[in-house]
Amino acid sequence: MEGPRMRNPRHFIAFETLPLLYGRVPKVANTSIKAALHTLLKQKAEEGFRSTSDGFWLEATHGETRMITARTALMRRGTHFSFSFVRNPYDRLVSAYNNKLLELETLMPQMQDMGLHRNMPFQDFLECTANTPTSALDVHLLPQSMILCVEGTLVPSFIGRMESMQNDWDLLNLTLRREGLPELGKLPKKNIRRSGDRSDVGHYFQDPGLVRLAQSLYQTDLDLFYGDVSPSDLIQGDLKSSKDR
Repeated sequence: MEGPRMRNPRHFIAFETLPLLYGRVPKVANTSIKAALHTLLKQKAEEGFRSTSDGFWLEATHGETRMITARTALMRRGTHFSFSFVRNPYDRLVSAYNNKLLELETLMPQMQDMGLHRNMPFQDFLECTANTPTSALDVHLLPQSMILCVEGTLVPSFIGRMESMQNDWDLLNLTLRREGLPELGKLPKKNIRRSGDRSDVGHYFQDPGLVRLAQSLYQTDLDLFYGDVSPSDLIQGDLKSSKDR
């Protein structure tokens, strides 16, 4: 009998020809950001790979990039510029649920290992996720802090928010220019399913018990990345009260 499938621990894309690292966080405009990074490649990528896949950045760029762990990325902080984007944890949960359990016809293998199944009620999905050891969580449900931190130390020097994506993307390009790195241009709009109105987040979290379940798993994300936003606003998917960035 096969054991649980292991997720890829290498969450950072490292450019070998540029001092640049990207910490990829699934369900946070990851596809669009990878499309932008694709423009930095000097050689035409090998065929047969999608730029959204880890295999592309591992095997298809003729050695221009590779995937590395957060710990390895942390060791390069003195010589490389690193960036990432994060998302309201409540909204990220709803997005993962809608996309992976309701929209797709086949459930991802690691989600199956967790005991999840297609079209299960949101409450059952959240209870199963909250009761799964973090070591067994599918990466789309893994706390963002576990992807971007090493023993409590945040790896990327630049963190943007999906909720203020356009402004933060412009700021990222400005920062890249100041660092002597090529800009990434306009952010391509790839694989976007939920944008604009986030009122459905509050719909899913009407039960205070579900809010507590989500907090039990994502409290570090909430404190680290959204400490300036009231919990009630986050639960409603509203970040208008956040500080100007």
